[in-house]
Amino acid sequence: MTPAELPPLPCYLNGHYTVLGEARVSVMDRGFIFGDGVYEVIPAYGSCLFRFEQHMARLERSLAELRIPNPHTRAQWRAIAQRLTQTYAQQSGAADPEQLDQMVYLQVTRGVALREHAMPPGLTPTVFAMTNVMKQPSAAQRAQGVRCVTAEDFRWQKAHIKSTSLLGSVLARQISVDAGADETILFRDGWLSEAAASNVWIVQGGVLLGPPRDHLVLEGIRYALLEEICAAAGIPMQLRRIARAEVLAADEVLLTSATKEVLPVTRIDEQLVGAGRPGPVYAQLYAGYQAAKLQARLRRQD
Repeated sequence: MTPAELPPLPCYLNGHYTVLGEARVSVMDRGFIFGDGVYEVIPAYGSCLFRFEQHMARLERSLAELRIPNPHTRAQWRAIAQRLTQTYAQQSGAADPEQLDQMVYLQVTRGVALREHAMPPGLTPTVFAMTNVMKQPSAAQRAQGVRCVTAEDFRWQKAHIKSTSLLGSVLARQISVDAGADETILFRDGWLSEAAASNVWIVQGGVLLGPPRDHLVLEGIRYALLEEICAAAGIPMQLRRIARAEVLAADEVLLTSATKEVLPVTRIDEQLVGAGRPGPVYAQLYAGYQAAKLQARLRRQD
């Protein structure tokens, strides 16, 4: 796709607002050469940037891990994201912009320098942001659940950094595409880590189980959100190492991400999950998620 063929979506690049086809980044940017950068994806429901503070906290952690200075305050990041979502809503022609769900993408790379693996000091970070309509799971996927395949987690051991170096995730996701499935669930030495672009949860005897917060898993923003929903709904929740056999024998398996929200898995490889249909814990979590979104909309903030 050439720049001229890009949709005229609003974006932000290094202090300037433009559209995708007009944005230009140096070929010597370390994000292009090395994937030396981090990113965030923030859901925006109408005028509400959902869980914005939590996304900012994770962005700050990722930047600190890579020793990239944060180029903006949280207030400045919020202003950029809000201007992009408002511009897109106005341009979309939506009958009710307040009902338009968007996905805000933020990216920070180390900046422009001659190619050298070591981190050059004193660079000015490259800042890019864009927004687009959020593509969410279909009603059929929510009603029937989705199919996943499994694979060994061959990615690096700093998965807790939301890095733009995503080739491992690209390869993992393609495994499910080639199999006609919706997502690839990854295991490292027999233990559940996450999926190509989602966190993975299982339900055993009414208890929601997820992998621990460590360097092998990107802690999704839904970790804390699910804790809140489970506490309100009286659903026990534990974070611990989960063996592959437990995943395959689980009553329910769930995926979470910014775009999937909470999504039931009803088949893994060629095996049914539980009864082969979305379960009661999924129903409670999904209802709680929608309630959290509604509450955020009403407050006009996260």
